[in-house]
Amino acid sequence: MQLSEATIREIVKQVTARLQPTDSTGVFPTMQQAISAAKQAGQTVRSLSINKREKIISGIRAATLQNSEILSRMAVEETGMGNIPHKILKHNLVAEKTPGTEDIRTVAWSGDNGLTLVEMSPFGVIGAITPSTNPAETIICNTIGMLAGGNTVVFNPHPAAVRTSVFAVEMINRAAQTACGISNIATTVDAPSLESGKIMMSHPDIALLVATGGPGLVDAVLKSGKRGIGAGAGNPPVLVDETADLQKAALHIINGATFDNNLPCIAEKAIVAVEEIADELMRFMVNENCYHATAAEIAKLEKVVFVTDTRADNVHNERSIPKALNRNCVGKSAADLLKIIGITANARCIVFEGEKEHPFIAEELMMPILGMVRTRDFAAAVETSLWLEHGYRHSAHIHSKNVDRITNYAKTLDTAILVKNAPSYAALGFGGEGFCTFTIASRTGEGLTSAATFTKQRRCVMSESLCIR
Repeated sequence: MQLSEATIREIVKQVTARLQPTDSTGVFPTMQQAISAAKQAGQTVRSLSINKREKIISGIRAATLQNSEILSRMAVEETGMGNIPHKILKHNLVAEKTPGTEDIRTVAWSGDNGLTLVEMSPFGVIGAITPSTNPAETIICNTIGMLAGGNTVVFNPHPAAVRTSVFAVEMINRAAQTACGISNIATTVDAPSLESGKIMMSHPDIALLVATGGPGLVDAVLKSGKRGIGAGAGNPPVLVDETADLQKAALHIINGATFDNNLPCIAEKAIVAVEEIADELMRFMVNENCYHATAAEIAKLEKVVFVTDTRADNVHNERSIPKALNRNCVGKSAADLLKIIGITANARCIVFEGEKEHPFIAEELMMPILGMVRTRDFAAAVETSLWLEHGYRHSAHIHSKNVDRITNYAKTLDTAILVKNAPSYAALGFGGEGFCTFTIASRTGEGLTSAATFTKQRRCVMSESLCIR
């Protein structure tokens, strides 16, 4: 029997109302208590066999699949961002394609001088900061990888997604209790804040920090004095040249840019098209139910999407922009954004043409608004794309049938992710090969994180023994 939307909304409301943080597994009034509980649980986790870790992970996967719709509805209702069907797909993807203990491998050398092993060992208690854009997805993905490596984790979620994050932590711990009778493999606080985050970053029992969020957050983690993994911002350009299949490119670009209303950090944020095919590409995008906005309409949108921000630290590379994103617009649909400026159109995406310096093109909006920059040739397109990526080394995409050009683009932009002739979400294993992650550490160089990322290497040497060749 399929539940109605009203019924599911009431279920979510009742479940949320029953979440009493002080009584809930893994949720504590203070960060100190959350860290202490995770440390105590870590002593048990470290002694678990690989098989038992995998049993818990299997339980987390099953629970995520079972609760994906509730988690998705909670996230949209609490944050006001994204859309439910796409969030369900993301939760299912995390459950099915996040690596577990199979990612933990041993390297061995044997020879005349004996046997040497290098094994992946846990850090201990990991402190993780998670975003409001993908709250439960990031918590579940991080927990699976960190637990697979033998760690426990303390989360400091974004305050705008606390209810969804608490539900996810509770769900994870229920799965662990059912599988192996262990509590607090993941913990959090009932009221996360900047202060609780500072306590976590400076606490002596936290061995590793993992930050998924904006550049300011990653800066704070890297200044903490601890080992840090930083998954920061991105502004992924997508280059389209004259060799591309333009109809397919338009479809893939719009599918990627509108996935969960452009919230994923890997999503296409700006188009760079060579002059020869720019007009045709725009026509194909309009055919994909995009609204081709005029300069006047974009100007109206700009007044709504950006608000005045006089903070001294609001500097974007070489440019200082006294504006900040209106958080009430982030993750909204194209139709909702158009409605704000008095236009009724059931469009998937808002497209327009502009200069690379336009704030809708140069800035990461996390909205289904795509500006296209026209360039004279491929060389100029690469140069423009490099400028738009801002040196984040996060993600970039290209539609071309010329392998040499694709190679040149990949080498020049030097990003952790490069998607060729596919929607951006193929990078997460959705319609593409490879594993899923929601923590992409471009800033600190780990790239797509997995269980192996959350381990340290230890070498064990046995001299003159155990070589049986």
